[in-house]
Amino acid sequence: METIIQASYFIAAVIFILGLKQMSSPVTARRGILWAGAAMVLATLATFLAPEITGSDQALTNVSLIVIAIVIGGGYAWWSGKRVAMTDMPQMIAMYNGMGGGAAATIAAVELLKANTEASHDPTGTMTIADALGPDVAILGILGAIIGTVSFSGSIIAWAKLDGRLHRSKLLPAQHLINAVIAIATVGFAIAIYFSADLTTIVIFYSLALVLGIFITVPVGGADMPVIISLFNALTGLAVGFEGYVLGNAAMIIAGIVVGSAGSLLTHLMAVAMNRSVANVFFAGVGTDSGGSATAAEGEMKEIQAQDAGILMAFASQVIIIPGYGMAVAQAQHKIWELTQLLHDQGVSVKFAIHPVAGRMPGHMNVLLAEAGVPYDMIYDMEDINADFKNTTVALVIGANDVVNPSAKTDTSSPLYGMPILDAIESDNVIVIKRGRGTGFSGVENPLFFTDNTKMLFGDGQKAASELIQAVKELT
Repeated sequence: METIIQASYFIAAVIFILGLKQMSSPVTARRGILWAGAAMVLATLATFLAPEITGSDQALTNVSLIVIAIVIGGGYAWWSGKRVAMTDMPQMIAMYNGMGGGAAATIAAVELLKANTEASHDPTGTMTIADALGPDVAILGILGAIIGTVSFSGSIIAWAKLDGRLHRSKLLPAQHLINAVIAIATVGFAIAIYFSADLTTIVIFYSLALVLGIFITVPVGGADMPVIISLFNALTGLAVGFEGYVLGNAAMIIAGIVVGSAGSLLTHLMAVAMNRSVANVFFAGVGTDSGGSATAAEGEMKEIQAQDAGILMAFASQVIIIPGYGMAVAQAQHKIWELTQLLHDQGVSVKFAIHPVAGRMPGHMNVLLAEAGVPYDMIYDMEDINADFKNTTVALVIGANDVVNPSAKTDTSSPLYGMPILDAIESDNVIVIKRGRGTGFSGVENPLFFTDNTKMLFGDGQKAASELIQAVKELT
């Protein structure tokens, strides 16, 4: 039986890795998700064959509870996943990241409490949690507890910010200093747990870790949310891997390592795309009231009507569309694709330009465009399309701000300075669909909106796209 269990774990791990590889391309991403889901089912079924689950009457009771939990959790996830709007997908990802971290932290708590009970019954009174679990298991268990708990509470704050339920960028004065003190205290209690067998120490340790996750996430600016979600995803994977070692579960170890390494790489790539370190993301606060200031933009925004914008685009040689979170909010991706088809029928070359941190989670814009039916060969990454802007008649920016902000290249006082951007400003004409005259989600003013070659098409994204469609249709 043990051979069957371990073989099942190995097969599940291989399918996990193959599924992750499939997710590297939009063409095969859906297949990769299905493969990973099948691997999870296989690993779960194999776990039910483990001797510690099937070997006693009490274990059989636990199996019933496990099945009930799986049915409730799986049923709710299926129901909520079917109903969630694409605009709310970042919130769901943040929440699920948090649940994974919380599950890993809970596993660690159970093992620490079991070790605490064993140590407290030691006749000599000298047994510690490290003695009860073993030094290596205790270390990884405690590390997984810290990481999982921080990921859990931090992800809940990320969800609240993304969902518009939390708008704070500070909780207390000298927030970063307080965070450092809490972090040191958490590590101190983690060390104390290793060398002791005290229930109070465990409770304080978990309480501090929960507070730490909250406090380090609150100051993070809204513009940095994609990086934070990716980082918490990596932390959750790492915590799961550690707790897999504690339980001796090979599937958890491999799945955790794969998720942790992939999430770490993605976090690094996104930070590089912003020309910032992960530490800077946590401490700079871009998108908060302490995120710095840029030189005030000069001039005034020049408005254009949809009829004139449609005519300009219909007679263009090339149009590059730059989507942002505003397109997601307006649910305008289907209208934009309809507009693209009309322009294509007019002989206009149309491309889509995607910045690595556009939207509220990694790949958010790619997902929205794929949902609308945009072919993958029309979607270009920043480094592949930036040179094309010089040969572009119209750059259409819909709901984007920071990813086309030229102050990132020219204004050393801007919080965005140094971040690579899409060079929309180099196009002959720039049309910006925007609901109002305010700044974007980061709160940083965009000089692009005031340049001579930029015209503003104010209004809801879907309504503006519909008006552009009508304008182009009238020319055919």
